[in-house]
Amino acid sequence: MSQNKAAKGGAAARGKKSGKPGGDEKREDVLQAVLIADSFQTRFHPFSLEKPRCLLPLANTPLIEYSLEFLAMNGVQEVFIYCGNHHDQIERYVHDSRWSPTSRSCPFSSLEFIRVADARSIGDFLRDLDKRNIIGGDFVLVHGDLVANISLEEALAAHRARREANRDSCMTMVLREAGEGEHDTKTKGITPAFIIDPNAKRCLHYEEIHPLQTDHYVTLDPSILENREAEARTDLIDAEIDICTPDVLALWSESFDYELPRANFLHGVLKDWELNGKMIHTQIVDEGYSARVRNLQMYDAISRDVLNGWTFPFAPECNLLPGQTYQLHADNVYREDDVEIEDRSEVLDSVLGKDTHVGSGSIVRNSVIGRNCKIGSNVRITDSFIWDDTTINDGAVVEHAIIAERGVVGEKAVVHEGSLVSFGVQLGDRTDVKPATMLSLLSSSGQIVSSQPEFVGPEGKGALFQDPEDDDTDPDDPSNLQKSLIYSIEDLDLSDSSVSSLGDDDYMSDEELGPVSPSTSQPTSRSRLSSFASDDSGAPNYSSFHSDAVHGLLDVLRGISGNFESEKLEFMSLRLANNASDAAMRKAVATAFVRRAVELMNAENGALEPSKAAKHVLTSREGATDFVSDVGVGDHSVSEQVEFALAVQKACASSAKLVDVAKAGNLLAAMLQQMYDLDILEEEGILGWWEDDRGKEDGLMSGVREKCQALVEWLENADEESEEDEDDNE
Repeated sequence: MSQNKAAKGGAAARGKKSGKPGGDEKREDVLQAVLIADSFQTRFHPFSLEKPRCLLPLANTPLIEYSLEFLAMNGVQEVFIYCGNHHDQIERYVHDSRWSPTSRSCPFSSLEFIRVADARSIGDFLRDLDKRNIIGGDFVLVHGDLVANISLEEALAAHRARREANRDSCMTMVLREAGEGEHDTKTKGITPAFIIDPNAKRCLHYEEIHPLQTDHYVTLDPSILENREAEARTDLIDAEIDICTPDVLALWSESFDYELPRANFLHGVLKDWELNGKMIHTQIVDEGYSARVRNLQMYDAISRDVLNGWTFPFAPECNLLPGQTYQLHADNVYREDDVEIEDRSEVLDSVLGKDTHVGSGSIVRNSVIGRNCKIGSNVRITDSFIWDDTTINDGAVVEHAIIAERGVVGEKAVVHEGSLVSFGVQLGDRTDVKPATMLSLLSSSGQIVSSQPEFVGPEGKGALFQDPEDDDTDPDDPSNLQKSLIYSIEDLDLSDSSVSSLGDDDYMSDEELGPVSPSTSQPTSRSRLSSFASDDSGAPNYSSFHSDAVHGLLDVLRGISGNFESEKLEFMSLRLANNASDAAMRKAVATAFVRRAVELMNAENGALEPSKAAKHVLTSREGATDFVSDVGVGDHSVSEQVEFALAVQKACASSAKLVDVAKAGNLLAAMLQQMYDLDILEEEGILGWWEDDRGKEDGLMSGVREKCQALVEWLENADEESEEDEDDNE
């Protein structure tokens, strides 16, 4: 049990009150958020010695931008940012950005920084927050390395309803389904095991399993299974998005030895439930994207998810930062203005920042290249990340590595897979950097080091980076598996035991334990259960179908490649290969056509009015109308028409994150009008959609729906006039 554990009658059980007189009622309606901008980890060394993790570039955009965008899209009004190391850099960055409280474009009513000089863990931050009495009600707790596009509307509503029903319901964890198979945005080396009551959505037990431990099972206290059903879930991605009441802070304060939100706090609170009386629930989502850049492996995986559109609208072409000018070109290449690619060069599936030059005969594949980078001739860069102001000289090779800002790679030098080359390091000509080598200008204590020619070449600048903490780490510590860019357990002697089984041999048999089931959550037709990573579970890969189908349709709509006759064959082949459902097909078609219409409404594509954009996207390319009719709608029954109209509505609601809600609503009305005029949708289908409760959900769905009122009234009047004419004829 945790030290200094309070009895059930302690502060957590009573609930914390706001320290401001009369402030409870006022602040209850204000959604607050706490953003943790320091992880107290060394997983990003040597880079985080000079720059905090939350300011490192992900697809050429600082990580904290994604976290703040997520809070803004979910209606957060007040933000508190806890800073540790490099707090001055974080504060300067935010104050110089649109997130500054003094900026007119800041979506938050307030944003404050909090420093804790003696903090050594996330737990210290949260105990400090409890003392300050600035949290007046529910708040969202996230980290500065979060990348997510999911809506919290449903989770917040469920959390508030539970809290009203039982004040001991203190926290809701928002988790994302990912399937049981391999998945890049699952944390490598650690399998979080959630034991959940599926009816009450209550988390009963939490434990972390890793391949270095001897026993690969979870041991449960049988009392938590009394009179309830339970599921063992190891298929969930936990980005640590928590909706909390102030009671959560009180629980942190009562346990001064808690440091980590999951391994310590969650595990401990659930284990000591009989003492603290508090309940923690889950909200499991199967659509949208959420992941944390916890380590370099996740940095690699999430970067590729951004590149492949899983995080939309937080994608390169959405230009999150002022001054960014990314556009999507052929071969899935995102380029800013003033990028120069010489003849005989090949660039595929990559991002290239402004003022970058790629020399003749060079190859860039599956990589992110920052701004003002100079890539020489006959260079080969694959699966790598090249940050701003870096020079890669002629004939050099970079394979699955990271080269930080101001780096220099000499002529015909080779940087092998897994290598990390930190800020300002210079590699001499023909230098051969061995796999998984870390090079830096600084030591682990931040001191400037003397160059080591044996690692950087005679003309080079930099030295081998070694962290003394690595020498003190237990070989069985799972953190060892998360310190490298490339995850590997090849050198380990591991058991093949299942990590998702329950072990309780000392207590009761399976029959006596009652209904404890593995995850029964199979992918539904609307699920997006995986992203960049392959899913080796053998289950249908719905995410792969959606991404490939949408990108293929967009290429045809943009006139980049193919036509709708050939695309229909490709689309149906994709469906068969992925065993995609009718709902998945509708979603892909609606998403692609709406996304292209939104592109046409943007200034760089002519700033078409919604009505013209809808007409253009449905009629300008030969075969587009028939494709939507045959593939998107299908057999043209009223129910199928309703489903497709709902899919278009959802796509327009999602687009409201890029254009304002009014424009997104006008686009929806224009799309429905055009589809009616083109005989894709019939009157009964549109009116059936209008009456469907799924389209009336609060938030963006209802916001875009409102703009269709005039169209629906016109259809209803036309129907009444038609009936009157029929009566007159009789």
